[in-house]
Amino acid sequence: MNSLLLQNGEIAPDFTLEDINGNLIQLSSYRGNKPVLLSFLRGFI
Repeated sequence: MNSLLLQNGEIAPDFTLEDINGNLIQLSSYRGNKPVLLSFLRGFI
């Protein structure tokens, strides 16, 4: 398993994921607008 460690203040690599409604969301579209908090859950309740 590869892991990517970022230092505080580093820019995260860009990626695209589907939201809960099936819409594609690209991380870079939020750059410079406001802070982003990512939470990756292992399952959905």
